[in-house]
Amino acid sequence: MPINLLFVADEDDLRTVVAQALSDQGFAVTPASDGVEAIAQLRGGTRYAVVVTDVSMPGGISGLEVAAAVAETQPDARVLVVSGLQRSQLPPLPASVRFLPKPYRFKQLITAIHEQLA
Repeated sequence: MPINLLFVADEDDLRTVVAQALSDQGFAVTPASDGVEAIAQLRGGTRYAVVVTDVSMPGGISGLEVAAAVAETQPDARVLVVSGLQRSQLPPLPASVRFLPKPYRFKQLITAIHEQLA
């Protein structure tokens, strides 16, 4: 049974390529282009094991707000936030939220996802 994963990124090409690569790794990937779309998906019928979200996105809802929505709507889901900002430039993250700096290699993303699932 595939693992449901919500991948949130505002860059169309990145979202498409990474979502396909994650699908090739056996994940059932739902892409979202911004925080508004991500929160709508979280409130839908799919239960996600992992949510990967960029921190900075257009539309008025950041990845940190998506992470908070995950805690509210799907508390069993693991969260991985990615950002070009330094970790020290972000507000404190809950202990259950993992940070991955950008740019990252796909192998680093896969490793971080599997560590969140462990």
